[in-house]
Amino acid sequence: MKKTLISTAILALATLMSVPAAQAKEWKTVTIGLEGAYEPWNLTKPDGTMDGFEIDLAKDICGRIKVECKFIAQDWDGMIPSLNAGKFDVIMDGMSITEERKKQIDFSRPYAGERAGFATLKSNDLAKLAGTGTIVTLTGDAAHDKPTVDALRDAVKGKTIGVQVATNYAEWLAKNFKDVATITEYKTVGEADLDLSAGRVDATVGDVTFYYSVLSRPDHSEMMLAGPEITGAVWSEGIGPAFRKSDPELRDMFDKAIGEALADGTIKKLSMKWFKTDMSPQTKS
Repeated sequence: MKKTLISTAILALATLMSVPAAQAKEWKTVTIGLEGAYEPWNLTKPDGTMDGFEIDLAKDICGRIKVECKFIAQDWDGMIPSLNAGKFDVIMDGMSITEERKKQIDFSRPYAGERAGFATLKSNDLAKLAGTGTIVTLTGDAAHDKPTVDALRDAVKGKTIGVQVATNYAEWLAKNFKDVATITEYKTVGEADLDLSAGRVDATVGDVTFYYSVLSRPDHSEMMLAGPEITGAVWSEGIGPAFRKSDPELRDMFDKAIGEALADGTIKKLSMKWFKTDMSPQTKS
């Protein structure tokens, strides 16, 4: 029996060695999935075309790696399943790079940092939230973050807070505030924004770059950012493109192109254009 098993193993090995190694996929067209509704990261114009920071950056990346770029709209809560099902090849939709997501998909290096905050109405007492105009760094370590979190818990006690479903902001709120406040989740940031404007929630939590964009509009003049803007490892390693685990060559192509765009100042330039602030991550060595 042992001899038979050994012989079978040798035969199987010889067969495998005779098969040519699989060729890496040659990419000529790359389809990128995004919401088209997460301004200023990405947005849909009245004529149906898409624009925004990630559209501009994707076009730059595709030019560097010499592929044709196509864009497809996808609801946020179906992003990862749709990527893995082959509906598109890359996610570029303000997606945070987290350990939980790495279990399902791959990421290249980040193309932006992450900063979040609370938005509220000027007429709400949360408009007086302490720390407005400052930036604090949370590490995810409970002891380090406790003073900031405790102050926010006291401020939002009894309030209703809106947040987009399936985001790290929703997870953070559920972990730290669900026992003192009512957390309401929305399919899109826009839906949460509408309920805030209507006074159905006291505050929303989201990316400050989104708020910078919408708060500049006349129809949002009653809204404001309140309390400190929060950055740091509590959120993620940064924001970057996501790929199927079966496409490492595409991931590596994007990784190289993003490194070049960071080094030559393209990402900073696009960041200033769309965010009015430099959201570039630390350059990876």
